[in-house]
Amino acid sequence: QVQLVESGGGLVQAGGSLRLSCTASGRTFSSYHGAWFRQAPGKEREFVARINWSGDSTNYADSVKGRFTISRDNAKNMVLLQMNSLKPDDTAVYYCAAKLRTLAYTSGLYNYWGQGTQVTVSS
Repeated sequence: QVQLVESGGGLVQAGGSLRLSCTASGRTFSSYHGAWFRQAPGKEREFVARINWSGDSTNYADSVKGRFTISRDNAKNMVLLQMNSLKPDDTAVYYCAAKLRTLAYTSGLYNYWGQGTQVTVSS
């Protein structure tokens, strides 16, 4: 079992930056692929970014490409999401997720989830 806890959300003006952290406990997190998803009110949960277990492969949703950066620190059991040039459309609850074996874009394929952290971007 892996337990995930997100932090770093908050209220920011458009154009600003936030860094989200996901801290894992339990089994050796370095074996797990990590990802960030988000869910805005009235919308389905959507993929934001993913990173493989070693940190040398990353992918992003088109909507955040060039603005967000996913990274990980396996020594600290953390996955990070640096969010720059934030827009009001980025407002959502952001969730950290983890899985073994193959990387995936689909939320239903991730076995472990955090509780979410709210990000609100004002215009």
